Amino acid sequence: MKRRQLLHSRLSGLIAGLGHGDLIVIGDAGLPVPRGVECVDLAVTRGVPGIFDVLDAILSEMVVERSLLATEAPADLVKQFATRQIGTLDRASHDDFKRKSAGALAVVRTGEFTPYANICLWSGVAF
Repeated sequence: MKRRQLLHSRLSGLIAGLGHGDLIVIGDAGLPVPRGVECVDLAVTRGVPGIFDVLDAILSEMVVERSLLATEAPADLVKQFATRQIGTLDRASHDDFKRKSAGALAVVRTGEFTPYANICLWSGVAF
């Protein structure tokens, strides 16, 4: 059994296989998953697990170079994201966000029910 925080086997394997510049998306329960993009569906019920529970677990094992949030995300939500190690934070319209997610290796679906609680994470390097 793993000793670190992230126990979900598929999610752990996905992160272990990331190369520099690879994209994963962590989304709320309503974010559409583009055709051809793997969905790691963690949603159990409304609010479970929450976006920040999943993000913190992922960040315990992933080096993030840059990230992207929708410009429509409210300031308090952006502030919560910005307190974490998410690299350079960029903003784009929600429509542009969804277009970028088409290039992701995977979308991680949470049970989050907060509008615009979605983030794109591009993998960095640990050296």
